[in-house]
Amino acid sequence: MLLGTLNDIFVAIAERAQPRLMMHRQGIDWVAISSQEFCRSTCALARTLRSWSIAKSDRVAILSENRPEWAIADFASLLLGAVTVPVYCTLTAQQTAHILRDSGARVAFVSTNKQLAKLLTIREQTCVEKIVVMDALETVHAFDLQRLMKDGPAERDFLLERQACAVARDDLATIIYTSGTTGTPKGVMLTHGNLASNISCALSDFDVQAGDVMISFLPLSHVTARHVDISMLYRGVTLAYCPFLEQLPPALEEIKPTIFVAVPRVYEKIHAQVEQKTKSLARSAIYRWALWIGGRHRAETLAGRTPATLASRVADRLVYSQVRAGTGGRVRLYISGGAPLGRNLGEWYAKIGIRIHEGYGLTETSPVIAVNTPAAYKLGTVGKPLSNLAVRIADDGEILVRGPSVFREYWNHPDETQAAFTEGWFKTGDIGQLDGDGYLSITDRKKDLIKTSGGKFIAPQPIENSLKHNPLIAEAVIIGDRRKFPAVLLVPYFPMLEEWARKNQIAFCSRQDLVSNARVEALYHGLVANLNQTLARFEKLKKVIVVGDEFTAESGLLTPSMKLRRRVVEERYRDQIERLYNEVERQGARES
Repeated sequence: MLLGTLNDIFVAIAERAQPRLMMHRQGIDWVAISSQEFCRSTCALARTLRSWSIAKSDRVAILSENRPEWAIADFASLLLGAVTVPVYCTLTAQQTAHILRDSGARVAFVSTNKQLAKLLTIREQTCVEKIVVMDALETVHAFDLQRLMKDGPAERDFLLERQACAVARDDLATIIYTSGTTGTPKGVMLTHGNLASNISCALSDFDVQAGDVMISFLPLSHVTARHVDISMLYRGVTLAYCPFLEQLPPALEEIKPTIFVAVPRVYEKIHAQVEQKTKSLARSAIYRWALWIGGRHRAETLAGRTPATLASRVADRLVYSQVRAGTGGRVRLYISGGAPLGRNLGEWYAKIGIRIHEGYGLTETSPVIAVNTPAAYKLGTVGKPLSNLAVRIADDGEILVRGPSVFREYWNHPDETQAAFTEGWFKTGDIGQLDGDGYLSITDRKKDLIKTSGGKFIAPQPIENSLKHNPLIAEAVIIGDRRKFPAVLLVPYFPMLEEWARKNQIAFCSRQDLVSNARVEALYHGLVANLNQTLARFEKLKKVIVVGDEFTAESGLLTPSMKLRRRVVEERYRDQIERLYNEVERQGARES
């Protein structure tokens, strides 16, 4: 069928008799949800929302980990023409309040008592009229979603389906908040047509079909995870929900998925665990030999062929199959998105017989811009742009995009919207190039926005400004782009620090000597720890580097107008930064 809106996907699911549309854990068992059960629950919830006067263009927030109720709340809202607003569970109460207030959400779905308690502390700051909780809780503050889903129609609700079909491609489907360079989250407005067009094309060259199984563990508040999940439901793939990352290893063993979609951080962790387990002399020799054999057959792996030599079969039995067992042993399609994978990591996986299909996109592009497919694959690139998108490189190297999946505006930010486009082309903020074969490569970031390897965006300026508000800190630079976690490089306000040192009887002969003192390091770690209490989990600064230099325009670390030159700072202190992350990597490997 021609996919025009997200509601078309719901109709496709309703017309399909699929015994295992979804799976979720109840106690020690995995429980299946059929397509009929899913549609019945969704229709029941949609009827309730309609009785609450939720109608076209009304905003409905979802504050939940991955679970079947997330998709049910999403589709129930979409059927009515309402607009869903995903909210990360890891956001603080005030960050959550800003999104709810700015979006004007009238109804909020929350998953657990913890999320309900957070919402209740800031409810008066928002427009939320009704709260629905997914867990079965005895509370007067929220409606029980399990009860609301019980009264669905035994047969298809054609009246509701007709209402759903009245929703047009240009109607707003969702507002997804993403941090801008100013640090203030702004809502990306995506229409049904934006998302539907991207879903239609992004996986068109992949052999994804009914009977496949995928674990949904990437947060559905992120556009990548939501896009993937909806795409899989559309294709008849069974989704098994894993709400917390620490539950992923046993879920992989039990579900044995055939499709694995993850951010680079997950692939990095698998690699680190393999390296750790092969440290013994005997294992190391076999492992290195298997990598050597895999390197000789890398071209075949990247072309989608399975090497058939005796040596490759032995290496597969001894090493490669053990790595695949970590993802359940049945995965035939690996996809990476949300952040750069890195060529070295892609090469390592190719050596052990795994071809990872890396893609690239943004929230504003619904999200996929380009992806490596089985038919068109080039390691070190993010693949070719989708067939319905036009991509070009600006004179300054910035990647520009135009097409049906590109958003039209930011919610309540007309100036930001205007700045995001040039002559009808969306400015991605990323620097890249298209090679002669049409493959897109990302070479640099134009924005200061930090994106961890887990795919989380961090706006550094508000955090840096909060740190500099302390009189003991002159400059703060958040680091962590494409890293597993953020850290901070601090420059003390030396007159204040030196005074503090004298009062505390700390002897020093130079500023470098001073910042190397254990008590001084503890002082600054304490300042960062205090700030961490106000930050979302993914923003927390896990490591601190204190330097003995002052930032000046003369040193090149500041512009003449006294603005920070972030890349120059990171290059100047590259050795210290690398040592910090390498030590954490080694420590993590020892602990695992």
